[in-house]
Amino acid sequence: MTNDPFQLGGTPLYSPVLKSRAITMENKTGEKGRGGMEGGGRKGAACLPNLEKDQEFTFAEIDGPGAIRHIWITVENKGPFKMRNLILRFYWDGQETPSVEAPLTDFFGVCHGLTRPFESEFLVMPEGAGFNSYFLMPFGRKARLTIANETGQDAGMFFFQVDYTLGDPVTEETPRFHAQFRRTARTTMREDFVILDGVQGRGRYLGATIGVIDLVPGNSTWWGEGEVKIFLDGDTQYPTICGTGAEDYVGSGWGLGEFACREMGAPVSNNGFISMYRFHARDPIYFSEDVKVTLQQLGNDATHGDADPWGVMGEFRALGKYHKEHPDGYFEREDDVCSTAYWYQTLPTQPFPVLPDRALRSVNLSRALDLVHRPPRG
Repeated sequence: MTNDPFQLGGTPLYSPVLKSRAITMENKTGEKGRGGMEGGGRKGAACLPNLEKDQEFTFAEIDGPGAIRHIWITVENKGPFKMRNLILRFYWDGQETPSVEAPLTDFFGVCHGLTRPFESEFLVMPEGAGFNSYFLMPFGRKARLTIANETGQDAGMFFFQVDYTLGDPVTEETPRFHAQFRRTARTTMREDFVILDGVQGRGRYLGATIGVIDLVPGNSTWWGEGEVKIFLDGDTQYPTICGTGAEDYVGSGWGLGEFACREMGAPVSNNGFISMYRFHARDPIYFSEDVKVTLQQLGNDATHGDADPWGVMGEFRALGKYHKEHPDGYFEREDDVCSTAYWYQTLPTQPFPVLPDRALRSVNLSRALDLVHRPPRG
């Protein structure tokens, strides 16, 4: 199949082996010739009518081998608290440990419980209303996809479709897709924020969605001087791959506005809220044993060291000594940072750190209420 000289979207124009299937609420098992049967074939069960409070709903369970090619989900957007507290968990090949664990909209490319219309290589959010993933997700014996309602109240309608193929040549050596969410409501001075750690296996780091809430907005300081560091295969003090700044990591420079490209973008950069993404599809980052990814908490006051910014920013601890250690106005800082890392690795999946609870997932989001995007409907 992979030797076929004619490819469309990385797949052969025809395969005698692969079988195309889809799971929806009307065809929960994805069986051939069983789609759209509800209501006499007249759209009788378009969605789960209500994702109830504290309910964990398995919306796809597939026997393999196969590969998930596309996932589409939509729910009614009632603001950041709801979107941040619907939790996706995906399990491969009978593992009890999830290989994917992340809030709904963070997984689909926008942090802080926000939504935005954007398109990238792997994630697409048309009108900010539909959530689409094109991550390739191979599985051997079984795939199980769940969503948990951890909002504290009923969440209403849940729409979904999972498009996949059966018959893919998946082996134990085939790396599986993984995604992991982390958040720190206030980082620790001079300690890098950890985007990803604890990975053991062989695979590739695919990238991350990264969110920052500037804790001292409006004081003419820049939050994004921190370098993204990627430690590979036993790196300790210093990484193999290290960038030059947060906006540089997502392919921009000299600050960060809102934009969306195939492998890099920032759907949100407004009022101290930043959501950005970076994928490494055409610049692959492989590892054979382990990988760790971190983000420095470093800013710039644009004074090139000629003034002390701390008289302006009393919210931070007295850190003038740190400012003076750095040239060109760089200074250590604390911010609210979150991330969803995406990677492929061979199984087994190591248990993730405990997912931040609802209180930690939701803190500071009230400041984002005026940034909520609701697409126009005629």
